[in-house]
Amino acid sequence: MQIQPYLSFNGRCEEALHFYRDQLGGQITALMRFKENPEPPTDGALPPGLDDKVMHASIRIGDSEIMATDGGCSESSRHTFQGISLTLSVADEAEARLRFEALAQGGQVNMPLGRTFFSPSFGVVTDRFGVNWMVIVPMPMPA
Repeated sequence: MQIQPYLSFNGRCEEALHFYRDQLGGQITALMRFKENPEPPTDGALPPGLDDKVMHASIRIGDSEIMATDGGCSESSRHTFQGISLTLSVADEAEARLRFEALAQGGQVNMPLGRTFFSPSFGVVTDRFGVNWMVIVPMPMPA
């Protein structure tokens, strides 16, 4: 069994995918626009202006796959994600710093990267799309 996050960006999906590709080394593995839907919706089923927006996309970051869309949002939720964070586990403190600083570009640091009782390097940042990220270097398992 696997659980995958599906993020809704309300018009900024493609921008977010390119940001994650460039900053986290992700690979966009699928991207379909609303106008490419093989079964177009009935008239009035979608708000106007979605034709060139992303109906469904997928990006691989490391061993994880994140799915995304421009649909399923209201204008009031354009810049907020509530009650969810994505955790980015990295190999070492240097990579944690690199990824954390990349995600913080245009975003907001909620907890600076630093040592905790559960990690040599952990921090929380909200990126410029409103997605909360927890960057962590896992503690080595005792032998």
